Amino acid sequence: MKPVIQNKSMHGSSSQTSRTQPVPQVTTEDVERIARRDFPAEELTSLTAILSEYGTEKWHREPTRVRLAALKVANGSVTRLRACIESAKRDYRDALVAAEYPAYHKIGPRFRGLSEDERSKIIDGDWQQYETWLKH
Repeated sequence: MKPVIQNKSMHGSSSQTSRTQPVPQVTTEDVERIARRDFPAEELTSLTAILSEYGTEKWHREPTRVRLAALKVANGSVTRLRACIESAKRDYRDALVAAEYPAYHKIGPRFRGLSEDERSKIIDGDWQQYETWLKH
């Protein structure tokens, strides 16, 4: 998996030096592999049905990435998977931030007040945890 770098600042201020956040570039094969890895085989049919609920509307952005994020958030739980997909259908960013940027999300607005070094450590840590999970 190769990161795709967003052009947006992580802290929303153009007056400070900004660090962009990596964005994973994932495939449907990644989704299928993780589903098989994290869930029992007898649940795969229902998982596929749940995952396919996201991406049916034109405002559903990045279906593959969101589906993979939902699998990460679910951590092997069909109940959590369903809840994450339902949330993503309202705002896909909820799934992405929980899966891809958990430390950043936990810090919230305080991120803006951190030093560049502290922000970089958070961004790097979030990226490392995601890559480790995906490659596991």
